Amino acid sequence: MPTRSNTVNNSSQANQALGLTADEVLTTTRAVRRRLDLTRHVPRELIQEAVKVATQAPTGRNQQQWDFIFIDDPATKAKAADIWRAGLMAGAPDEHNSAPLPTRMSFSSSEWGRIRGSLGHLVQHLHEVPVLMIPVVRVARRAELDSIRGQAHNWGSVIPAAWSFMLAARERGLGTAWTVAHLTYEREMADLLGLPFDNTVQVALTPIAYTVGTDFKPAPRADDRNFSHWNRW
Repeated sequence: MPTRSNTVNNSSQANQALGLTADEVLTTTRAVRRRLDLTRHVPRELIQEAVKVATQAPTGRNQQQWDFIFIDDPATKAKAADIWRAGLMAGAPDEHNSAPLPTRMSFSSSEWGRIRGSLGHLVQHLHEVPVLMIPVVRVARRAELDSIRGQAHNWGSVIPAAWSFMLAARERGLGTAWTVAHLTYEREMADLLGLPFDNTVQVALTPIAYTVGTDFKPAPRADDRNFSHWNRW
């Protein structure tokens, strides 16, 4: 069943910030897949507040060559969700031909079960999420992404902006999650949304909804000392 909020807030309460510190926002912005309130409307003005924050993100050459496509039309959401599900079922293009990915984390079977359960919930209900967001980066031509430098320039502009949006959303009581499954069918999504495929590159699909509760906590992570290298590898 869709997740339902236990309380009803008026418009002034709905737009009230949580008052989190910078460190709290940075360490408690989780990938929210199960605790999304599917029945509560997300005002466009609240979305725009988070976009305003995102415009302050670092951007290569100060070009700000990114855009966010927001989807709140039910019919369009349903079609976008179907494309996303198809991508999820198809798997990553090199998923079955590559070596195991390096990881610092070791999850128990119960933890993996919880993650799979939350993903399954999103699969079932993605079309019911109030708003979907697709960040895109503008390019003169897709060949710009053929070089490492070109990738770093473009991804290093749109992804910080998208993450800033997600942090700002968290402060406003909204949950988000970074997903990339639909990119297997990026052209189909571009056709659905009227995106010029040769000049825009999609980066992710992010559900946006109020969260059921706001008591998110830091997640288990590897020891931070294992990430630091001084002067050489």
